[in-house]
Amino acid sequence: MARKNLIEISSSTSARLEPVAPRDNRPIAGFVPQARNPAPVGGITKTLGNITEKVERANDLERQLAKGQIVVEIDPGLVDASFVEDRLEINAVQLNELVEQIREHGQQVPILVRPHPQTKGRFQVAYGHRRLAAIKRLGIRVRAVVRELTDDQLVVSQGQENNARTNLSYIERALFALRLEQRGFTRDIIMAALGVDKAALSKMLIVTRQVPIALITAIGAAPEIGRRRWLELGERLESVEPDRILAELSADNSQQLSSDERFHRVLTLASRRPAATKAPAVNAKVPGVPVQFKKTASGATFVFDNKAAPGFDQFVQERLEVLFAEFQQNKGA
Repeated sequence: MARKNLIEISSSTSARLEPVAPRDNRPIAGFVPQARNPAPVGGITKTLGNITEKVERANDLERQLAKGQIVVEIDPGLVDASFVEDRLEINAVQLNELVEQIREHGQQVPILVRPHPQTKGRFQVAYGHRRLAAIKRLGIRVRAVVRELTDDQLVVSQGQENNARTNLSYIERALFALRLEQRGFTRDIIMAALGVDKAALSKMLIVTRQVPIALITAIGAAPEIGRRRWLELGERLESVEPDRILAELSADNSQQLSSDERFHRVLTLASRRPAATKAPAVNAKVPGVPVQFKKTASGATFVFDNKAAPGFDQFVQERLEVLFAEFQQNKGA
């Protein structure tokens, strides 16, 4: 019995392959494959997959937000300054330049904030105060990284960012150290925030104790003045009255000077010795004696009235040696 050509391939090599048409509906080995409708099952699977993916993405986003890895946009009116000031002033010229840069190119570097520890719905800056000030002028939302930070973590982040980017002046860094110390932060935290060793920190705190805060504020940031000059000013202030210098600085209308110039003015005032007060000359007559007595800060003079007592001056002159000996004897007694 001849076998059928089950796969419908011609014996001729020139024949082309054709698609196989089903011969009948009879099952092979009793198995009838069920017809599949891919739409319902595939659609549900796809939908479930999308939901799972969205949940995973939401969870990942939440984790990244908690770690401060996501940049978000915040209403700048909801952002408060750090609880520790690190600047004496924001330079108006530099702030205007920053405003124009952000206006033209956008905010390239986000600020770092934390959820406000006392006020729900608000934030507190760790670093980026100048960027925040510029963006408030522009009236746009501020790009920020939100991160849960302890007080220690905030001040370390604030200090390290300042060290890397905003080049605070020496005296601003010293004041930052003083404020942290006054708030009870440990020396280790302060050193980490400022990136200094124990000796450098000690010198900073010495300056802030030798130079009154009111005088530092009147001088300003003095960006060109370093540690050595501030220590020198502190030493010179030990022998003068700081309030007098502050009064003279105000009388000079020093606000027209730059901050560096104000420092040099204060250093000059602190170096100047007060003029010696001249004692008024004393002119008096010795009662019952024809002699006038004149005394100044540098000496004394006796003027003899030769008309009233001729030769009395000669008489006194001859006895000066005896008088001096008597004076020395009485002084030794």
